[in-house]
Amino acid sequence: MGESVSLKRTITLPQMVLYGLGTTIGAGIYALVGELARVSGMLAPAAFLFAAILAGFTALSFAELSGRYPRAAGASLYIREGFGSEKLSVAAGLMMVLAGLVSASALVNGFSGYFETLTGLPRTPSILLITLLLGLVAAWGIAESVLIATAITVIEVGGLVWLIVAGSGHLAELPSRWPELLPAFSLNGLAPIYAGALLAFFAFLGFEDMVDVAEEVKDVKHTLPLAIVLTLIITTVLYLLIMVMAVLALSPGELAASRAPMATLYSHYTGREPMLMSLIGMFAIINGGLIQIIMASRVLYGLSSRGLLPKRLARIHPRTQTPLRATAVAVLIVLTLALTGRLAGLAAITSVIMLTLFSGVNLALWRIKQRHPHAEGVMIFPRWMSLIAAIISLGLVILEIANWL
Repeated sequence: MGESVSLKRTITLPQMVLYGLGTTIGAGIYALVGELARVSGMLAPAAFLFAAILAGFTALSFAELSGRYPRAAGASLYIREGFGSEKLSVAAGLMMVLAGLVSASALVNGFSGYFETLTGLPRTPSILLITLLLGLVAAWGIAESVLIATAITVIEVGGLVWLIVAGSGHLAELPSRWPELLPAFSLNGLAPIYAGALLAFFAFLGFEDMVDVAEEVKDVKHTLPLAIVLTLIITTVLYLLIMVMAVLALSPGELAASRAPMATLYSHYTGREPMLMSLIGMFAIINGGLIQIIMASRVLYGLSSRGLLPKRLARIHPRTQTPLRATAVAVLIVLTLALTGRLAGLAAITSVIMLTLFSGVNLALWRIKQRHPHAEGVMIFPRWMSLIAAIISLGLVILEIANWL
């Protein structure tokens, strides 16, 4: 098991886009439709669009940075390059790992509830089984992991497309009902959009995980930035179509009252039992857990390979060409967190961690572009965009904390 073994570059553009869709779409849209209808009512599609714009600024920063610094460790590396501080870099990396693993453990908890309903297997053994299975897949090899994540993503996206096709008849109502989807341009009129956008923002997260497999992507300077942009565009289109059809088909109150709004919509559109849509939702949840474990192990590997964490975590297995020890640490943390709580409060803390990181990453790019405005062969965006993205992220942190107080 030599130090010279490197990560294996196997991920192509289509695989990278599907990987991005898997970590972005995931459980969010399958659970978020009802809650967003409760907060924003008929203005929920506008809230999704506003959230896409907010998230888009930071996604474009990550796209440019992934081309400038196409290496594992993602946000941690960007912070170091922007601020020249190893301490800030390590803190950013560990925050990224913590956020990812808390998210993965919450997803495992959510999956175990569905799994117990279907199989009767109690929560604790189902969490053990699911987490260890995810760990084995992540350790098996990046090509195999991405292939499995890609297959599940196809199922997830297929579920959304299926729902869109089933409910497409409601789009015929749009010409006569579109005024219902537009806000009154006043402070009170825009408030539901703003409140909904804070919630919907997190349905667009995932681009920050994509950059952590940079050392396993073919033609990374071209492939990874383009994959981030394509993921954002595809996700936005799917979300808007789903949300528009949802509020045209059912009242916001009916959507908000449903514990499984996508399954409710499927039953409404087709008149059939929603078992298959529920199974697709389960796949979406578990796919998010797998991708978070892959992300966290790569950040641990990246920090270790730079000498910022114990060198043992940087060792690559010569056969699988994956960081087995880093993966084992990630799985152990997920297992511990999943078994010790429901993590609802930690999920809110995770949101603040991610937004704080985004603020730092955007400011890092702003500083980098001051010193090096151009980079050959890299997707470049105007410098002011990274500053706007930092302000947006910091503003959302303040609002999230204010909601706790």
